[in-house]
Amino acid sequence: MAKKILLVDDDADTCSNMRTVLSTKGYEVAEAHSGAEALRRVSAFKPDLIILDVMMETDTAGFEFAYQIRNARPTSKYKEVGSTPIIMLTAINQVTNSRFSLDDSENFLPGVNDFLTKPVNIDMLLEKVSKYT
Repeated sequence: MAKKILLVDDDADTCSNMRTVLSTKGYEVAEAHSGAEALRRVSAFKPDLIILDVMMETDTAGFEFAYQIRNARPTSKYKEVGSTPIIMLTAINQVTNSRFSLDDSENFLPGVNDFLTKPVNIDMLLEKVSKYT
């Protein structure tokens, strides 16, 4: 059975490009184009990995999505996906000159397993995806 990846990004071109690459590698890929849409889809799709943009319908939509699923109560519909690995996808370093790194405790975000910066380097994408699937 193919591993499932949920791509969450408001940029349709970014999603399309990643979907093409990941599909050709045998992954089952679903898309959501906002944090709110991702919350509606994540429980039904039950992904093995989530690739999540930070800034979508709001500047913090990605963070809010991650918080919602990571802090799900035992009775929450998100409890089954609460430990799903998340790769945060961001262009924040270009917009704000901020850099995220799991090696930098100041910028570590609880609940996020890894980071990718935009524009996405395909080799780096595949490396990080294979690490978590």
